[in-house]
Amino acid sequence: MIRTATGRPAAVPVPTGHQPAEPLRAPQLDIDPLRWPDIARVPDSPLRAAIAGRLLRTVARRRGLRVELPDGRLLVPAPAGAPVLRLHRPHTFLHRVGAGALIGFGESYQAGDWDSPDLVALLTALADAPQSLVPGGTRWLRRFSVQRPPHTESGSTGNTGRNVRRHYDLSNELFALFLDPTMTYSAALFPTSGPDGRPPADWESLPTAQHRKIDRLLDLAGVGPGHRVLEIGTGWGELALRAAQRGARVVSLTLSHEQLALARRRIAQAGLSERAEVRLCDYRAAEGEYDAVVSVEMIEAVGRTYWPTYLRTLDRVLAPGGRVALQTITMPHEGMLASSRTYTWILKYIFPGGQIPSVRAIGQTAAAHTGLRLTSCQEYGPHYAETLRLWRERFTARAEDVSALGFDQVFRRMWELYLAYSEAGFRTGYLNVQQMLLTRDAAPGGAR
Repeated sequence: MIRTATGRPAAVPVPTGHQPAEPLRAPQLDIDPLRWPDIARVPDSPLRAAIAGRLLRTVARRRGLRVELPDGRLLVPAPAGAPVLRLHRPHTFLHRVGAGALIGFGESYQAGDWDSPDLVALLTALADAPQSLVPGGTRWLRRFSVQRPPHTESGSTGNTGRNVRRHYDLSNELFALFLDPTMTYSAALFPTSGPDGRPPADWESLPTAQHRKIDRLLDLAGVGPGHRVLEIGTGWGELALRAAQRGARVVSLTLSHEQLALARRRIAQAGLSERAEVRLCDYRAAEGEYDAVVSVEMIEAVGRTYWPTYLRTLDRVLAPGGRVALQTITMPHEGMLASSRTYTWILKYIFPGGQIPSVRAIGQTAAAHTGLRLTSCQEYGPHYAETLRLWRERFTARAEDVSALGFDQVFRRMWELYLAYSEAGFRTGYLNVQQMLLTRDAAPGGAR
């Protein structure tokens, strides 16, 4: 049985002794069932919803959350200043979470079933030590709610172009609304952290911080005048521009038609078309020999199954004595193993086919399948949290502009959750970002 997202919510038992506050108002969304089929309908899963309700109480107590019900009362006692989860439609929230676990949690936010006055604070509380979020005695239930990633979204040659288009080809104008003028969509590198441990990040400093990140990666790869450089994953062309300005000759590969057009235009406007070329090309089809290979936050999109193929490509095109410099998001190795066969909300709605690696996984895969060896790693996770904060604030401040581009409320809530969710991962330290150097093993056993 399917209920509509606007169905009347059922009552949720509430402990006595809590004073009601001002009633909360649920956002009124016009949900297109063709565009958002799994948001427009709500699964009818009474048993799973009941289990989800019990787990919600347990999680709220363990993490000190303030779970507010529609009449303003609290689900469980909460300390002052606790992160807030406001349930506008408890019934649909529990049925979505019961049926879809964390995918249902994300879809419930998209539908407007819940909100928070500080989304990052709430998600940070939930993201801290995720292995302990669910009580040990109930983890066996995971097998009934966790889905496997669909084969149609794997990182195969046939799927990769479609996966890229679902994110990077949304609209250059959309990304320009919240990215800085460099159009750089990856972690910036700010100056030394301030007294509170956070880098001193603000919007005006973001372009300089992005150039600092790019320049450090180019330095790591040893890029200089006359060097042949291959970039895998063009973005909107800023790294190719910086490398060409150093006197290098750059070939940059992308599968995004939108990025291809804008990157080529920016390179031409800079008068660097003779030094930098952007090609519509899958990384597996890379040709030529290069003194340096650079790639920023690309290996995450490849998928775990194709990491050996990706790293073999880097090894194949690298000239003798060359260097590979990668920037990548990482997560703990055990967490990576646990999530590698799990279909998540991020995979379903944001980055189909992806998988965040661990440092160990990259090192082991390179050693097992290539002559490359992981030589060094430099981490700067807190800088990504601040980069994401700046993007999120810019995105939410320009909600009307996003709407004017044709993106509806469900999409805007999806991206608000995505940016806040990612920021929370870096705030807790569960996610990190690394700049890595790989060089070829000169020993006989390391030959290609």
